[in-house]
Amino acid sequence: MRVAIVGAGFGGIGIAIRLRQAGFDDLVVFERADDVGGTWRDNSYPGCACDVPSHLYSFSFAPNPGWTRSFSGQAEIWEYLRRCVDAYGLKSNLRLGCEVLGATWDQTTGRWCLDTSDGPDSADVLVAAAGPLSEPWMPPLPGLETFAGETFHSARWNHDLDLAGRRVAVVGTGASAAQFVPRIAPSVARLHLFQRTPAWVLPRRDRAITALERRFFAALPPAQRVVRAGIYWGREAFALGFLRPPVMRFAQRVAARHLRRSIADPRLRAALTPDYTMGCKRVLLSDDFYPALVRDNVEVVTDAIAEVRPEGVVTVDGRVRDVDTIIFGTGFRVTDAPVAHRIRGRDGRSLTEAWQGSMRAYLGTTVHGFPNLFLLLGPNTGLGHNSVVFMAEAQIRYVVAALRHLRRTGAAAVEPTRRAQADYVADVDRRMAGTVWLRGGCRSWYLDTTGRNSTLWPGYSFTYRLRARRFDPAAYRVVTRSQSQDQ
Repeated sequence: MRVAIVGAGFGGIGIAIRLRQAGFDDLVVFERADDVGGTWRDNSYPGCACDVPSHLYSFSFAPNPGWTRSFSGQAEIWEYLRRCVDAYGLKSNLRLGCEVLGATWDQTTGRWCLDTSDGPDSADVLVAAAGPLSEPWMPPLPGLETFAGETFHSARWNHDLDLAGRRVAVVGTGASAAQFVPRIAPSVARLHLFQRTPAWVLPRRDRAITALERRFFAALPPAQRVVRAGIYWGREAFALGFLRPPVMRFAQRVAARHLRRSIADPRLRAALTPDYTMGCKRVLLSDDFYPALVRDNVEVVTDAIAEVRPEGVVTVDGRVRDVDTIIFGTGFRVTDAPVAHRIRGRDGRSLTEAWQGSMRAYLGTTVHGFPNLFLLLGPNTGLGHNSVVFMAEAQIRYVVAALRHLRRTGAAAVEPTRRAQADYVADVDRRMAGTVWLRGGCRSWYLDTTGRNSTLWPGYSFTYRLRARRFDPAAYRVVTRSQSQDQ
């Protein structure tokens, strides 16, 4: 059984390790970049760090006693992933600098036919592990192509450009901007931060992990597992506020107090105060974002952008702000991931065509009409309160169990039945209805063009793991080798 994995981030590396441990050695990991790391390779902007505590944001089977901060920075997480590749001997399975341009299920052979930048290939099983934060989203600003200065997205940071003394426009006030704005504000001549919707911000409370603590965890691994478990259950308790919006008012008071203590100017404070329930949009963690906004060289702009001209940015009130650099902190294409255009199932339709504007998958992992296709961090597997690595590991165990079923029974392929997928999605939507993401009074990137929240899991993460703890053949159409050959 040959397995093709697309993407070498947390998901791709994790499933490659677990498949090899389960005896599935014929696998290849396609990665379009020249190194592994996924999100943590691409997002190298100043201040880039994780919002999940370090001891939890790692594989359960590969703890890292050497984390240097309670919230790890990008470089440290990237290095951790590269060490995992070395420690588990995955280098021979990697095909770096090779992009999967298309994947089509061949009904006759019962295999996936791959079109890659290195030429054609094929596999019995396809695992799409590109991740939801892989394709930056750029707003279609009129006139952007005429801008005479430098432009780039935070996920494609231009490290060759010295920002010292430059006049910078930052578009977006989400998680990325909250991290890089405090880092660049002291050196730029002027920074105009264009805000469409303010975010709720909680104190980060990051700290250095002492050398003594690191030696202790290295000498006594069970102690680190206890700390990890404590962090996990502490974060898991936060889910209650997302699932029961009235409960969120307690955390919202903490965020409001953080804003009051950080911003003395009542007009600026009003501009930074959200008018929706906390959690409706992504909650930010930062101790230095608000202080950066009160600097003399920083302006928060709440008027919408009307157009971009060669010399700067024009807002709807007609004011022109002269800038020579535009940085977009505008997030990613999450609900319309380009990889969905490239995967075609047994009826020739792409995932994009099958989904018709709203991603749907059984357990967020398998899709009706797409045999032997497995998605990692697919529809409704994201989290607003805990570590997505936990969710990815639950899916990885499920995929390994599915492939063991194929190996044990001699079956050629599995795909969820239409009924199983429809019932599962209906249950997800039913439980999503009362959450803050739909009742919080905002429009967020969690919602797709149809208005569904097709990105997040509407529950505690441990309940997802329980649902995905074993592979259930009754929910699947199983194709035997003889059936595949007959077709």
